[in-house]
Amino acid sequence: MSDRPRPLVIGIAGGSGSGKSTVASVILRRVGARRIAFLMHDAYYRDLSHLPLEERVKENFDHPDSLDTPLLVQHLQELRARRAVEMPVYDFKSYTRTAETQRIDPRAVIIVEGILIFAEPELRKLFDVKLFVDTDADIRFIRRLQRDIAERGRTADSVIRQYLGTVRPMHLEFVEPSKRYADVIIPEGGLNAVAMDMVVARVESLLHA
Repeated sequence: MSDRPRPLVIGIAGGSGSGKSTVASVILRRVGARRIAFLMHDAYYRDLSHLPLEERVKENFDHPDSLDTPLLVQHLQELRARRAVEMPVYDFKSYTRTAETQRIDPRAVIIVEGILIFAEPELRKLFDVKLFVDTDADIRFIRRLQRDIAERGRTADSVIRQYLGTVRPMHLEFVEPSKRYADVIIPEGGLNAVAMDMVVARVESLLHA
């Protein structure tokens, strides 16, 4: 058997638009991208190609059932065993999983980012470090509005309807309560220099333990 240590698994959770990706980017940059395997829970949305487009848009994408979490759990277990996985590639404009996949090779650190990752007991068991990015709701909404219009082809009206219909209620039901499982809560995410210094230092110390 290999005497190499098991990879360090870091979960980064928080509401939509909270700044999770910024926190991940800071860790990637400062710890070193070559040392990190990065997975997004968003890539594991269930394929809706069997539904007409008008039905796809009605799905609740902020409920845990909308995600293929068992596949993510399987992939994390494979990466922890130092075996490569094929992460799905999701098309947010058509609400379907594409035929393509992205190969993720095992690394010393595995980062998993997603709004609902701490709401899933089987996922929580796999995290060595759990970070929750805590950002005010108005900031999160503005960021989501800008992202969905620029990157996902949505209209302002559709983003607002989705936010009021599912994003906000599901945040209150699943995301916010999952904060209690976090090891570290980071106000303002990657913009919080003091918190990021502490997180990066901790990751480095665990890598060299």
